[in-house]
Amino acid sequence: MRIAVTGAAGRLGGRVVQLLAGRDGVDVVAMTRRKLPTEALPPQVKVAVADYTDPPALRAALKGVDTLVFVSSDGPDVQMLLHHRNVVAAVAAEGVGHVAALSSVDADTASPFCYAVVNRLTEDLLLASGVPCSFVRASLYIEFFQDWLTRARATGLLRLPAADGRISLVARDDVARALVALAVGEPTGRHHDITGPESADLAGIASVTAEAWETPVAYVDIPTDTYCAETAATGLDPWWVYAFSSMFASVREQRWDRVCDDYTRLTGRLPLALRDVLSAQAREPDTAESANSCQSTSRWVGERWE
Repeated sequence: MRIAVTGAAGRLGGRVVQLLAGRDGVDVVAMTRRKLPTEALPPQVKVAVADYTDPPALRAALKGVDTLVFVSSDGPDVQMLLHHRNVVAAVAAEGVGHVAALSSVDADTASPFCYAVVNRLTEDLLLASGVPCSFVRASLYIEFFQDWLTRARATGLLRLPAADGRISLVARDDVARALVALAVGEPTGRHHDITGPESADLAGIASVTAEAWETPVAYVDIPTDTYCAETAATGLDPWWVYAFSSMFASVREQRWDRVCDDYTRLTGRLPLALRDVLSAQAREPDTAESANSCQSTSRWVGERWE
């Protein structure tokens, strides 16, 4: 069985490749936008350089592929949607038998979150293509949220425009395992919500952070304008200031307040909780990812940033 994985140079795509490479009877093709160092991927994995903007390269990479694990592109939403159209067209043209696609819990064209709209439109594109599909609708990643939590660890305050919105934060590794479970199985023709084991508002997340890291952290709800001004002052690209603020708008609408057991049904495992991940890193405060790194690794999920 030949399985290709887009975004294989990213954190999520790379983890999917690692998990698949350890399976008997699976031939893995890592699709990347650029050539990677030899040691970046398992030695038995074939690498295909295929940028999302290059339809011929995408088709060449997908020749003979049975299943595609489709990890989202990144960048501005219009650019992402164009990339996704190219992938779907290549999948259909090459007769790929199954697409296990990354999406987000908030996949809705009515959402204020820019990537929620892209995710839903991408799902619709795949369904309209006639290619058998399965969708992982992931919640927001714990690892993505860690930048804000790490800053709060230093200042004592988690300052975000989330009001009383609740989120079921999920570990990236759990999302990767869900994608692998779908990729090696038969197409389900539906979406699977991959969430953490519990949902909490930002005050609750701050409380868990304080307990796990043994340092005071309190949540402070701030206006969106204040958040945008403070974030822009850090030098973050304006697109990401907008993307993050639109995400928090969707959080305020309770679009991420969902807990589901789809992960356990797919993998036979229990999802990691926020407390588990933070406690494991309690003595490694410098390992959290920065928001700026999301500019090159975001793939929503939401995500969905990798």
